[in-house]
Amino acid sequence: MTVIALVGNKGGAGKTTIAVNLASALARNGSTAVFDSDPQGSVLQWQAIAGPDRAPIVVDTADGLEDVFARSAHRYGHVIIDCPPSVHATQTHVALAVSEVALVPVQPSPLDLWATVHIEHAIEAARRVNPGLRALLVINQLESRTTLSRLMRDALAELELPAARTAIRRRAVYRASVLEGKSVLDMGRRGAAAAAEIRSLLSEVTTP
Repeated sequence: MTVIALVGNKGGAGKTTIAVNLASALARNGSTAVFDSDPQGSVLQWQAIAGPDRAPIVVDTADGLEDVFARSAHRYGHVIIDCPPSVHATQTHVALAVSEVALVPVQPSPLDLWATVHIEHAIEAARRVNPGLRALLVINQLESRTTLSRLMRDALAELELPAARTAIRRRAVYRASVLEGKSVLDMGRRGAAAAAEIRSLLSEVTTP
């Protein structure tokens, strides 16, 4: 079973969008569930638009993630956990304790970079109980023409956590697909470039 946590310390970094798209890609190769541990319930809202028969399965774990994970995670080949936007939340601590990989979306902004320092400490603490935990920063909403985006790699190199080679660019199709209850993999030619990014990131995450 593959267990991936989407972790952040501020809202709006893109955790849920990446979670939904990674889970949709994984669902093409095996049973997949998203455990929605964010009290905002954004993945559940996406499922409501998509319909109950659409893969991946979405499970409400805003309360009691530890119990739900222990009871039901074994039913799936892959589990994505969308965490609350705080490293201090109980659900985040649980997710880091049970996951193989933690992905930390980071937008090209000073606020995101500053918030990442707290995530480094949380992951370091989680490794005391989960020593095999891998963690990757994921550049999200990249705009190659902006100076800050171009400097992002250099900025992340100063942090303790490694950055994924794959960056997620700012593309309207990510927002459009969510509003339609789809993933970018379902958007045909409009979503081709975004789908390639998701597959590339997934390859990094699932390759030791």
